[in-house]
Amino acid sequence: MMPLPYPATYYAQSLNDSAARPALRGIEQADAIVVGGGLAGLITALELAKGGLKPIVLEQHVVGWGASGRNGGIVSPAFACGADAIAARVGVPAARALHKLTIEGVARVRGYIDDLGISGADPIPGLLNLRRFDRSDDLHAYAAQFADDFGYELTYLNRAAIRERLVSNRYYHGLVDAQAFHIHPLNYLRGLAAELERLGGRIYEGSAAGQVRFSGAEKSVKTAQGEARAPRVVFATGGYTGGLVPRLRRAVLPIATYMMVSEVAPDLIASAIRTREAVLDDRRASDYYRVIEGGNRLLWGGRITTRAADAAGVAQELRREMIGAFPQLAGLKTELSWSGQMGYARHLMPQVGMMEPGAWHITAFGGHGLNTTAVAGKVLAEAILGESDRLAMFAGFGLDWAGGPLGLAAAQATYWKLQLQDWWRER
Repeated sequence: MMPLPYPATYYAQSLNDSAARPALRGIEQADAIVVGGGLAGLITALELAKGGLKPIVLEQHVVGWGASGRNGGIVSPAFACGADAIAARVGVPAARALHKLTIEGVARVRGYIDDLGISGADPIPGLLNLRRFDRSDDLHAYAAQFADDFGYELTYLNRAAIRERLVSNRYYHGLVDAQAFHIHPLNYLRGLAAELERLGGRIYEGSAAGQVRFSGAEKSVKTAQGEARAPRVVFATGGYTGGLVPRLRRAVLPIATYMMVSEVAPDLIASAIRTREAVLDDRRASDYYRVIEGGNRLLWGGRITTRAADAAGVAQELRREMIGAFPQLAGLKTELSWSGQMGYARHLMPQVGMMEPGAWHITAFGGHGLNTTAVAGKVLAEAILGESDRLAMFAGFGLDWAGGPLGLAAAQATYWKLQLQDWWRER
């Protein structure tokens, strides 16, 4: 199978490096095999290499081809699952420990970029979490609790303070997370891949895993032209999980989301958006956007569907949201739009663990993969290297059956229910 090039996205068009990597040919021995060249797989492999192992990464297309290389680029401490739902499943102390991991994940992304000098990642500080209806008491309480539990400061914004940043009547209240930031995710990922190779790891592109054996002491993964063998194997396939390991496929729901980028129009964009902070509203299927290239363009994302729709068609819906928030941007042209598939579990938490001795999985980051892959890959590598037992923190969120077609239908129904709730609250 020929590898697919990067889809047409803003990130692919603004890469700092585009070096291709060879396909796997013949039999290769390694200390570990990682199936999947997205962030989860690359960070796990990188941390294994830092621990002295020599891993192989097998990627069906090119590294970062999936959600890892075409997402919103926002790095903030969160899971897709809300704090109350996590606590209901594993208890309050375990839920707090898990949330500390997401904060650690934010710091790890920043550390990778700074320590490795990743060119083109371009971290820009700040995230506005905004509300589209008039209630603020719970936001104050949330910020106070967050500070008490984690020593992490969130600053409240009233409507006037929001309007200093955003010339819009849509938002009533918000919280500023000054420690969150946004990046060019594909340049970041490719910087991690280069560091993995510098440490002796091998990455093979155009190397779809076609057959796997992981029941014995030596695991093997066969591709069209080769075979990788190692005592350890990790599956990190996310929203593009196929049928290679049926148990994994049954546990992951692929959910599509959409993005668009504007033409170069700095003066028009500045008439509406006067901050370089990223913006996110608090609906379940939120809008998220940020200016890029120093304010020259606007990057806007949103919407979810259980079946991939035409990205250009969905861009019209994104434009309606954009113009609803900023009528002054009605003349701003969309230059490019694209979609991508996120991996979700039914419990909305990452699935990170051991399937059987020597075989692990790391998947289902639910649209919050930038920070959570950074820490989950580290935690998984610690378990494989025997350095910690932090992997047990994810034990309450296993490979639950996602429901197949009925699960997708249920997910879509839940989406529309939440959309209706959001609509009702705003009115």
